Amino acid sequence: MFDQLFKSPVVVARHRSGPLLEERLGFLAHLANQGYSRTQLRRNANGLLVIAQMLGSASRPRKAITPGRLKQKLAQRSSLYPLATRWLLFTGRLRLRPAAVTPCAKKLKAFAQHLEHERELSGATVHTYCWLLSRFCDRLRVKGDPLHDITPQRIDRAIQKLADPGGYSRNTIRNWVYALRAFFRFAASRGWCREGLAAGIRGPRVFSQAPLPWGPSWDDVRRLLASTEGDQPHQVRARAILMLLAVYGLRAGEVSRLRLEDFDWEQEVFHVVSSKTKRVRTYPLTRSVGDAILRYLQEVRPRSSYRELFLSLRAPFRPVCKSLWSMVADRWRSLHVSLSHSGPHVLRHACATRLLAAGLSLKEIGDQLGHVDPNSTRIYAKVDLVSLRQVADFDLGGVR
Repeated sequence: MFDQLFKSPVVVARHRSGPLLEERLGFLAHLANQGYSRTQLRRNANGLLVIAQMLGSASRPRKAITPGRLKQKLAQRSSLYPLATRWLLFTGRLRLRPAAVTPCAKKLKAFAQHLEHERELSGATVHTYCWLLSRFCDRLRVKGDPLHDITPQRIDRAIQKLADPGGYSRNTIRNWVYALRAFFRFAASRGWCREGLAAGIRGPRVFSQAPLPWGPSWDDVRRLLASTEGDQPHQVRARAILMLLAVYGLRAGEVSRLRLEDFDWEQEVFHVVSSKTKRVRTYPLTRSVGDAILRYLQEVRPRSSYRELFLSLRAPFRPVCKSLWSMVADRWRSLHVSLSHSGPHVLRHACATRLLAAGLSLKEIGDQLGHVDPNSTRIYAKVDLVSLRQVADFDLGGVR
């Protein structure tokens, strides 16, 4: 390994004679399998040698070290702490104290399993519910096992604080309330809290379909796609991603979970697993989108054991996920387009509005977007102001 990374025999000998040779070689081989470049491997090899030397007596084989002790040893080279942590975790030599599991955390874990296996909710929804509930337990100052002591009045006071000036919006508070009701219904069925507690939880009234969907114009979408024209790897990948979001109205999670086997190139179709219902939707693969994806596969996508379509461009190569939001938002900002929200979801709204303007029915638009509830699509009827004005200008022939 060192012969391949360094040209100088003196440097190679120094690395070979350093402490924890086998453990350093094992970690470097692991990084190489993840797709690290020669430059990155060389930089990590140098860092590992310094770390092993600074650990001193703690670098004896099979001796574990705590994070606090590791920080002390690397006090003069704190920039090496992240690399040291990853290396020692890989070798099993970092002794981590198990996090304390509170009774509330145990109950949330049981609730998460209930949502996932019995109610068959998506992983994203389960994570959101548990995150909201964990935050709310902190607000209620739940310690030990006091769920029987929680009253509707305590919950009401905590919800009211959420709506204080500068606090959360009505829609966000409503989401908290949904999560609380679901959890306390489950808790009551297990005998963890008072009966009927869930029914007493009240949230703010949110009028159905009150807000207009926030989405850019299709001309702005064209400008966004034009910003990806070029031969740079990040442009080629961004073009394929943005076209899937804009042309088909896919959710960000649906795009990030696309796999190589989801594309049937002979039949010119591809399959998408819905983020919410887990149902599989099949779409025709348009020529422009297909060409963008093929170019990404042939010129940009790194070789990897991952089957997900879109991967990071730098080692370690892994599926894209949260980076989709920043990729879309950064491009909107560079175009100076004024949007209240600038993530991938605005392209879903732009797609729906464009389909409505093209004359598709709300049922067809709902099928395209994967809506189960027609009310989720009906909100876009308010966007087609041209058609609404035509109805308002309809001549009733003198009828009064």
